Amino acid sequence: MPKANINADVVRNLAALLDEMGLTEIEYETGTLRVRVSRQGGVTMAAAPAGAPMSSAQQASARDEGTTPSQLSDAAPAGAVTSPMVGTVYTAPEPGAGDFVKIGDTVSEGQTLLLIEAMKTFNEIRSPRAGTVTSVLITNEQPVEFGDVLLVVE
Repeated sequence: MPKANINADVVRNLAALLDEMGLTEIEYETGTLRVRVSRQGGVTMAAAPAGAPMSSAQQASARDEGTTPSQLSDAAPAGAVTSPMVGTVYTAPEPGAGDFVKIGDTVSEGQTLLLIEAMKTFNEIRSPRAGTVTSVLITNEQPVEFGDVLLVVE
């Protein structure tokens, strides 16, 4: 497999767009090169040639500059899941449907806990760890800020 030639400036510009637009993921494709930048746990990642599986050699990651949600929530309980963006929380996949999770539910790492709508885009907030939901600190359609504690998974 040929080595991908990823332009670092493209990755930086896409990462800057994530911050500017409040997105959790953005993808850019041209010719045979596809770059996907995704925010997960404060790390930005990029993938290379279109259609090719991403190998560790092709991954480019960079820590976000600035404050992390855990730094913003000094009084956050252990296991707190914080908002990665400003937006509106939705606790169910659609109106009238049951909530993604409730207190006492056992969740697995990566399981969708809720949605946050930011700029007309619905972003899945996934569990950073396996555990039990011990507290839900938000309500459906509640506005949230970056770093707000949403729920607790212990």
